[in-house]
Amino acid sequence: MATVERTVERSVFHPEIEGYSDVNRDALRMLNKPGPGYLALLGMSIALVGFAVIAFLYQVVYGLGMAGLTNPVGWGVFITTFVFWVGIGHAGTLISAILFLFRAGWRQSIYRFAEAMTVFAVLTAGLFPIIHIGRPWFFYWLLPLPSQRQFWPNFRSPLLWDVFAVTTYLTVSSVFFYVGLIPDIAAARDAATVGWRKKAYTILALGWRGTDREWKNFTRAYLFLAALATPLVLSVHSVVSWDFAVSIVPGWHTTIFAPYFVAGAILSGVAMVITLMIPVRKVFRLQAYFTPLHFDRLAKMLILTSLIVGYAYAMEYFIAWYSGELYERDVFWDRVFGQYWWAGWSMIIFNAFVPQLLWFKRVRQNLNIFFIISILVNIGMWYERFVIIVPSLAHSYEPWKFVNYRMSWTEAAILMGSFGWFFMWFLLFLRFLPGLSIAEIKEVLPPPMKRPSHDGPEQPYPERMEMVERTTAGYMETEH
Repeated sequence: MATVERTVERSVFHPEIEGYSDVNRDALRMLNKPGPGYLALLGMSIALVGFAVIAFLYQVVYGLGMAGLTNPVGWGVFITTFVFWVGIGHAGTLISAILFLFRAGWRQSIYRFAEAMTVFAVLTAGLFPIIHIGRPWFFYWLLPLPSQRQFWPNFRSPLLWDVFAVTTYLTVSSVFFYVGLIPDIAAARDAATVGWRKKAYTILALGWRGTDREWKNFTRAYLFLAALATPLVLSVHSVVSWDFAVSIVPGWHTTIFAPYFVAGAILSGVAMVITLMIPVRKVFRLQAYFTPLHFDRLAKMLILTSLIVGYAYAMEYFIAWYSGELYERDVFWDRVFGQYWWAGWSMIIFNAFVPQLLWFKRVRQNLNIFFIISILVNIGMWYERFVIIVPSLAHSYEPWKFVNYRMSWTEAAILMGSFGWFFMWFLLFLRFLPGLSIAEIKEVLPPPMKRPSHDGPEQPYPERMEMVERTTAGYMETEH
């Protein structure tokens, strides 16, 4: 019965695809010459990056005081955005690695976008510690190397743990992403004409010819990397959460931060995958590959992680009330009824309540509403990191230090530039590397039902058609 289920399910995923050649055609069509809309989006992204560079250089020249950072709010938009982008990258590993290990047949169409999103999100996150230190030419102080004073970094500091965690995550995710691309790059190489693309794909394909030995080594390597990447989904954002949990700042010193951060990271990552998939599906006419079933599964993941995050919100307030600790209570009161109420309620509404609309089938099937929900979740997840960081620092133990943090124009420009940086790389990826996994999509397609005939057009195998009809009918009876 399991075999029958998988056979029938395969035929549902891509009903409009008639053969293997269609997969090559649709995947490689995305690498054609871009249109004016694509160039406009790319130009807008590059313009945002340029604006952020100007703001960053202004901050370097005039000092970190140009940012809204004060004492005691030493972490503001920069660290908020760092944690946000690290979290965005988690859905890529979840969809590509964990669902691969569980043999989820619906991941084949979407995991390439999720993997690319992971690499580009972590590349974006890695910029913010350098921006935040104020003197970027001393960025190597973040590395476990002795300084000119012969002092080693403090290995007991969670800030140094971040360096190891994020660097490891970026390395493994990049290798995992590239290894999965090799067979598809070879397909692009074979389809490319003479030119720089042909040369570049030839180098990146590493001489791939599709022999039995190459496929055997490829599947083993991919399985090994998937198993290696899976623990990183739990470990990386857990380490990031320890930046806060090991301190004694009110609102931070709690044991639920590791699972709370991991669930939030998956929520924001899945929402970003949806945000990217819906426009790409429309622009490149990939309705046969991004079917309602895919969005239905992603909606269920969004609902699940939203419920976990909502439960974590409730437990945070319960712990603050039950602890009887005055400063802890004041911080959480400040988040919803104090000077940061706008961020606190945005976090709660967008992350805990808005995704619950996806319980209704009409909402899940309406991609316009689904797209808006995914954007609202991403906004809410950025506010979540802001609410965790800023109110706790601004409302700590010393009343004379209570301040109201305000974002400066340099921080706002760099924040917008980070989105431009991310989308710039993603747009370039769409035009230079196969966005669909050609090899794995063919694995879940139904086998060809026709055989060549020398006497006329291709004829279907009657015995195979009879078998499929019989097993499909049996499966439908079992379902109903």
